[in-house]
Amino acid sequence: MPSEAPNHVLEFPGGYTRSVGPVIGRFLSELRDGRLVGVRTQAGKVLFPPLEYDPDTGEAVTDEYVEVGPAGTVQSWSWVSRPLKVHPLDRPFAWALIQPDGADTALLHALDVGVLDEGADAPRFLKTGMRVRPKFRGRGKRAGSIGDIECFEPEVTMINAPSRLEYDLRGGRALDRFLEGVSQGKLIGHRCPVCEQVIVPMKGLCPKDGVPTTEEVEVADTGTVTTFAVNNLPDPRAPEVPFVSAYILLDGAGLTMLALVAGIPADQVRMGMRVKAAWKPREEWGKTMANIKWFEPLDEPDVPFDAIKDYL
Repeated sequence: MPSEAPNHVLEFPGGYTRSVGPVIGRFLSELRDGRLVGVRTQAGKVLFPPLEYDPDTGEAVTDEYVEVGPAGTVQSWSWVSRPLKVHPLDRPFAWALIQPDGADTALLHALDVGVLDEGADAPRFLKTGMRVRPKFRGRGKRAGSIGDIECFEPEVTMINAPSRLEYDLRGGRALDRFLEGVSQGKLIGHRCPVCEQVIVPMKGLCPKDGVPTTEEVEVADTGTVTTFAVNNLPDPRAPEVPFVSAYILLDGAGLTMLALVAGIPADQVRMGMRVKAAWKPREEWGKTMANIKWFEPLDEPDVPFDAIKDYL
């Protein structure tokens, strides 16, 4: 059997020292100071990293150095899901061709997109055209080499800014009267003199016929879910996530009312489901709809779709 070929190693103990010349020397010196600098060609292009000649014409470059970036654009990339020991990062990353602003050529460097488990696929936001910036090593750790850039990182495009808005609501006579009823444990609507539907919450006019409404009608705190949505973003009013917000046709009402539905897993809420208001303890009542925490399921048969199809 043929023997395996010997493994030849060429090593320079202490490293291999060579002169870099004025162009590359300027580039590396600027890197040490945390700047990206290219060089202009006779044709006016800015080469980055700089070369001593124009690769298109072979002519010597000018002595005009141009600061570029530091932000740049990813021209292409290749994903590394399982980094090797020799790689610059110990977690999945991308090799990317990055063209700094103001340059006409690109630099190949590591692009860090965040902490990912080994073997992870490239994240969706990683794409050609994304904007990135260099992450330089600390000032005392730079040595004038391409390694003075640890990696590139995506520019910040999204932030989570906590916000809060408080305001006093004055809803007019109709809403004030409705909330007064809620403070007494009643749900009061107005009957339209034309279509005779009961509008809850009362608005002072019928949204269908456009006529004033004054006749008060108390309706039940039970009703039927006509349609609903499952929400996966937290809401301080909801008991958990996911939660359901639903349009409920109260018994005796002619229009639906939007409210939370709880007391049942979100994936079990359904159209036609019968529900009842879950009131807070009476001592906590005020002139507010918060008196009703949410609506909970009733142990009653579902209402057929044909009976609610006009209220969707």
